[in-house]
Amino acid sequence: MNKAQLVEAIADKVGGRQAAADAVDAVLDAIVRAVVSGDRVSVTGFGSFEKVERPARYARNPQTGERVRVKKTSVPRFRAGQGFKDLVSGSKKLPRGGEVAVKKAPKGSLSGGASTTARTATKKAAAKKATTARKAATAKSAAAKKTTAAKKTTAKKATTAKKSAAKKATTAKKSAAKKAPAKKATAKKAPAKRAARKTAKRAAAR
Repeated sequence: MNKAQLVEAIADKVGGRQAAADAVDAVLDAIVRAVVSGDRVSVTGFGSFEKVERPARYARNPQTGERVRVKKTSVPRFRAGQGFKDLVSGSKKLPRGGEVAVKKAPKGSLSGGASTTARTATKKAAAKKATTARKAATAKSAAAKKTTAAKKTTAKKATTAKKSAAKKATTAKKSAAKKAPAKKATAKKAPAKRAARKTAKRAAAR
């Protein structure tokens, strides 16, 4: 049975084909909107419609057998009610024509209920808290990396400065070592002049 056949099946019960089409469209639209927003639509004796979260997972491509990653998604799910199951299994007989096969839905059962709204709000709050925690952890990790990098840079600069100072000190020592022999040579020359003067004086005395 398709949608057009469904409309025809209930047309006589709701006052005509147009009224039946409007009723089917209204019911389907209400169910779809409620499930999309995260509410659970329960029809007593018939079943319930709800939104189910599927986490990311790996699957196999049926044609190639290749392992592929499937993204996180949401899917609608229908669960048949006990009355519907009993009629399909044959444990209960269908009522005669003109009678309703399933119990009438109690007032407010198509709205999803306050409990469902509360559960949806709780899930959203938990997801928001998890996202905030992830962002905080990421920021903390980035700050730690920056601090480590800064410490490494400072240590590198200090090592370079030490090496530079040591190099300068070595160069200064070498320069001082080169100048020292010149002083000694000058000191050696001075005694030679004195000896020459003494020799000259002795010669003059003779």
